[in-house]
Amino acid sequence: MSSTPLLKVENLVKHFPIKGGILGRTVDKVHAVDGVSFELQAGETLGVVGESGCGKSTTGRCILRLIEPTSGTVWFEGKNVTAMGTTELRSMARDMQIIFQDPYASLNPRMTVQAIIGEALTIHKLTPDPAAYEARIVELLQTVGLSADHLRRYPHEFSGGQRQRIGIARALAVNPKLIVCDEAVSALDVSIQAQVINLLEDLQSQFGLTYLFIAHDLSVVEHISDRVAVMYLGRIVEIAASKDLYTRPQHPYTEALLSAVPIPDPQVKRTRIRLQGDVPNPIKPPPGCHFHTRCSIAQKGLCDVQSPVLKPAGADGHMVACHLRPG
Repeated sequence: MSSTPLLKVENLVKHFPIKGGILGRTVDKVHAVDGVSFELQAGETLGVVGESGCGKSTTGRCILRLIEPTSGTVWFEGKNVTAMGTTELRSMARDMQIIFQDPYASLNPRMTVQAIIGEALTIHKLTPDPAAYEARIVELLQTVGLSADHLRRYPHEFSGGQRQRIGIARALAVNPKLIVCDEAVSALDVSIQAQVINLLEDLQSQFGLTYLFIAHDLSVVEHISDRVAVMYLGRIVEIAASKDLYTRPQHPYTEALLSAVPIPDPQVKRTRIRLQGDVPNPIKPPPGCHFHTRCSIAQKGLCDVQSPVLKPAGADGHMVACHLRPG
């Protein structure tokens, strides 16, 4: 594995302003992403998990600058994405693509499959003539398990799984290096989820793709990810190799998440860890460790005062943001 990461995120922050009053002045802000840092190597899949509203999708969109970050730096192949102008960013978009969550909302219902997939080919001038343009789209459709017969159909003529395959083909059209999979299978039936996950793995092997795989289903993330980052209220609280995280979680929040994952064996019993209370308001997150209000091991005067930083939990790259662990 290369020592230089394909993607490096440093202290990424995104606060959404809350407007109020007659003049629409900013009266407060939502702390959606609150200092996220990680690295992603070429050819690797990093899973990002956490409860709804923890900042997973916002992080992915800030990396691509679909949403402008409040502060922090994103490096892609050594280039500062957050400092790029419009022209440079458009060129960079060829290397960084996204697959959206909802296959019903992410495809323009007024465009044919050919137009949807071919739009990027036209924008980036990747095909020299109409024949090459159509041949490339047919090739992409076949790559994701569809056929040339689908070229001139509209999104409403397809199932959810087929629509997501169209979305994947659209992302592949410009030969990207990094794809952000933003809850790419969560809207699909379980059997279709497995098919799409297998497709993503095959494409990664075939084209050398790198994935940032955002999801809330820990079972899916375990299957596809090399490493997993756990987010809570805008921060990464633990990051480790997939097998390591699932067998020996270090953060209390990770332990609670994993205790809720069903085991497909009626003979195996697992103690469920039930967290007390609700996720705090991201407009006014708790001081110190954001998780201390629901944590069973939190210590007053420490966890509610100081913000923990990610620190090694072993010699294998396992990192945890907790004052009391590893211990």
